[in-house]
Amino acid sequence: MKYSNVYINSLNYELAPDIISSAELESRLAPLYQKLRIPKGQLAALTGIQERRWWPTDHVLSDGAIAAARKTIAESGVNIDDIGAVIYTGVCRDQHEPATACRIAAELGINGNAAIYDISNACLGVLSGMLDIANRIELGQIKAGLVVSCESARHIVDITIENMLEKQTIQNFSQSLATLTGGSGGVAVLLSDGTLPLKNDRQHKLLGASHLAAPEHNDLCKWGLDKVGLKLHREYMRTNAVPLLKEGVALASKTWQHFLQQRSWDAQQVDKVICHQVGAANQKQVLAALNIPPEKEFPTFQKLGNMGTVSLPVTAAIAHEQGFLVKGDKVSFLGIGSGLNCIMLGLEW
Repeated sequence: MKYSNVYINSLNYELAPDIISSAELESRLAPLYQKLRIPKGQLAALTGIQERRWWPTDHVLSDGAIAAARKTIAESGVNIDDIGAVIYTGVCRDQHEPATACRIAAELGINGNAAIYDISNACLGVLSGMLDIANRIELGQIKAGLVVSCESARHIVDITIENMLEKQTIQNFSQSLATLTGGSGGVAVLLSDGTLPLKNDRQHKLLGASHLAAPEHNDLCKWGLDKVGLKLHREYMRTNAVPLLKEGVALASKTWQHFLQQRSWDAQQVDKVICHQVGAANQKQVLAALNIPPEKEFPTFQKLGNMGTVSLPVTAAIAHEQGFLVKGDKVSFLGIGSGLNCIMLGLEW
């Protein structure tokens, strides 16, 4: 995929207010730790995550996306009537129907002529939404579009901890560990064709994208419902972390080569990368496999954990705020998600 007139004009986020430390989660798992003789501090040691953020228990999910979107609209000064599409891309949604994007669009006052819908692609949702908007812009169907998402980890982590205490085995601990990294936040990305009279000067050009998949590994990470009775179901998340990391790195390596060839770049020409934030082991192995020096990457997982679809774009926004991403940088967004799917975007910042 190649683009000639697509730009990111604004990228904003909303972080959940409640800070939850890894030590706090471990204190809830004390009986399990004692039985399996797991020393305290292992959650942070294995993942590199010291803390993550959660929404309050009464939080309405789409409110996080709405807050981020309002920041994006205010920063850019975009005319609401110029927004031709609103796509909600979170794994978490307000409900099955209607699309969560509908409430968000209504709260923002989006014109009824806009395309308004949800899409889902595990942790790659926002990147998929950006490509969907980019294609519409490149085809001349719309001048601008908004990608929004919000994720919440509190509920699934609470359920996972209950399950870990009920089934105190090392296998269950291993398959549940990734769930405990979950953080929460909202994000909004405005893309346009570069012709609108916006009040900010942000014109991060989207140059192209590569998207490869390995769907044979669809069972390595799952979030869904288990049947626990005749009419009862219980939510679960399970991750086979070792094979997931191995196969994810292999897919990332193939996608990276495809990406570089498509852009006629070599790895040294990429000034900065923003990766999906999973944890320390993932960061180390992905960067090593792609031959990317650690100083070219901007990590946030230590304090924010894995926020699913929100992680990569929030990290990019923070990297911009802190001056890590500067005008003229050749930047790559590197997304790997369960499925397995891998998306890599090339931008001129």
